[in-house]
Amino acid sequence: MTEKTASKYLINIEKNFANDDPTLLRSIKIFHELDQIEYDLGLIEMDETTATKNSWWPIISLIGGNSTAKSRFVNSYLGSLQTVSGIQAASHKFTVLLQNTHTNSATLPGTALDVDPRYPFYQVSKKIEQLQSGEGKRINTYLELKAINSDRLKGKLFIDSPNMSALQTNPVNSMLTKHIIEHSDLVLVFTDLFESSSPMLDELIAHISIHQDANKFIYLIDEPIATLNPGKANDIISSWQRKLSGLGLNTGQFIIAPGQQSAINPLSKIDFSEIDQRMANVAYDRSYRILDSLEKNIKDIENVIIPEVKKGIVLWKERVNMTSLIVLGFIASLAVLAEIQMGILEFLFDPIIGPILIAILIAIMVPIHLLISKLHAKLIINKLNERQEELHLMENLANLFEKNMTFVRMLLPINESIAWNKKIKARLNQLTDKTKDLVQSLNDNFGSYHEQIQNPFIEDNHSSFLDLSKFKE
Repeated sequence: MTEKTASKYLINIEKNFANDDPTLLRSIKIFHELDQIEYDLGLIEMDETTATKNSWWPIISLIGGNSTAKSRFVNSYLGSLQTVSGIQAASHKFTVLLQNTHTNSATLPGTALDVDPRYPFYQVSKKIEQLQSGEGKRINTYLELKAINSDRLKGKLFIDSPNMSALQTNPVNSMLTKHIIEHSDLVLVFTDLFESSSPMLDELIAHISIHQDANKFIYLIDEPIATLNPGKANDIISSWQRKLSGLGLNTGQFIIAPGQQSAINPLSKIDFSEIDQRMANVAYDRSYRILDSLEKNIKDIENVIIPEVKKGIVLWKERVNMTSLIVLGFIASLAVLAEIQMGILEFLFDPIIGPILIAILIAIMVPIHLLISKLHAKLIINKLNERQEELHLMENLANLFEKNMTFVRMLLPINESIAWNKKIKARLNQLTDKTKDLVQSLNDNFGSYHEQIQNPFIEDNHSSFLDLSKFKE
């Protein structure tokens, strides 16, 4: 077994992302162990890693309607001197906002996001191309990366989506909207979105319903009256809760958008404390997302990758055997014809000539069977490559399939993959257990059972519980 070197991406993560979280630092080793298994199976190359399947940045997405509520909030919250939001209604672009240490902001094309595995739109052009032929090349029409100088962006990525009410309904925009919801740790939804109806809104509600999570969605209500009369804030929030509940959105936190305060009183300081408190937990949400992705990557080998390759092997065997039977039937037909013409059947029962004829038949059929196997294998490989694209897998299914093209396996009816064995299964189970231990370790950051017990245990003589430590062998 060749030992796989750690990928450059994992090394970069270790240097830049995981140092602020010991749990994630430990997960990098598990990712590398998983990479070793996939490398042994022939699923990935030497410098590839499954860690690229998810962005390691904490991700916050912002979704709003046609009003300027989202634009005003983003500009006031990030404190940028230049407008960083509000242009999406015209350009229809999903904008990733990244911290820039320089004073001037910089705007980069969507290709910068598509080729960099650190960002949440890595290789999204392939998905776009699958939806609409030719659109994958127009990635810059849909995405852009904007780097601005803002302390609140430090260690985070914001995805500012186009105003949904003005966004054209098409498969690409729908897919990108679904993509940001799935990959975000926090989604800020501005309620002005629900003040008008559109096909895009119906799709968005469906996406949110699938991923409803009280810890993932915050609904920001743009109501100046709530700032002027705080007593009405609860009534306004209750009203929106009832309205969204009628749409099937029953979870999520509701906050009055603090950006309105500057419009009412320019001298007042905008209170972002409630938003900041929620933003402070995004790093933990990112950690859980990464660990969940790690566990899913482990399970996908057994639940997705191996079954897909096994289907290919079974189909390959069926086609090869059927073709070989047709060839053998053709030879049998020639033998029957020869029997009618010359009477050769008696030679088959001859103790000397009979075995020789059978040996000749085997000598003819074995090379033919191997040739047929290789020809059909090319068709199966093409089919597996197509299936890999459909499932958006980075793992090379065809490579694992080709490992089964050995002399013995092409002759014998073996449908299980050559590399799939008890040892690999045991290694995957160990990685799953390690991942679950990391989740538990992450939970312990918020308090553990032992920390909650402040006083030593005092045995109660009247208690019905037994002190098992008193029992000796």
